[in-house]
Parts: sequence; structure tokens; C-alpha cells
Amino acid sequence: QVQLVESGGGVVQPGGSLTLSCAGSGGIFWSMGWYRQIPGKERELVASISSSHDTTVYADSVKGRFTISRDYARNTVDLQMNDLQPEDTAVYYCNARRIKTLQEYWGQGTQVTVSS
Repeated sequence: QVQLVESGGGVVQPGGSLTLSCAGSGGIFWSMGWYRQIPGKERELVASISSSHDTTVYADSVKGRFTISRDYARNTVDLQMNDLQPEDTAVYYCNARRIKTLQEYWGQGTQVTVSS
């Protein structure tokens, strides 16, 4: 049974930093990443990293501020978020796609609030 367990959300002031972590179990994943969602809007990709040469994809809004990294031995993916702004406030979800089948899995979500 695949499980994705997130940690690291919280409240931070504008310009601050947070690191989100996601630990996967029960499967081998081709890609892992982070999405975010605010009420009334669709869930959007923040960043992802695939096992194909560690290829990364970032939303334009976070390029230069967020960095995604992956530890294949521990089956974890981290999102280092710097220079956070109020518009980054959202629930952040860990996402993983299983190797070969590309079946998609989601974590339970962690709240990030950027406020002064």
C-alpha cells in the first residue's frame, strides 16, 4: 500500500523560508513532486523531479525561489522554499507516480501560510 507522508508546513513571514518533506513508502516512484491548492482554485504543479536524469519542472511563479530535491535511497522528496510571499499561501500536496504504471498518489496535504 502506497503512502506519502508530508511534514514541514507552517506559518512564516514574507521573505522567510520553509522546507517541506515527503516520505514515500510501498512503491518505487518514477516521479515525485509538490502541488498546491487554494480554496476555489484548481490544484497546480509547484515542482516535480523524475528519475529520468533527475529532470525537474518548476512553476514559473516559483522559479529561482524554490528548489526540489530527491533522495532515492530514502524515497523522499523535499521542497526548499525561500523568499516566501503571501501568494504562496496554500495547502501543499506531495505527489508521486509509480514506475512503469505511472499510477498517481497523493499525500494528505500540509498548510503553508505566509503572513506578517
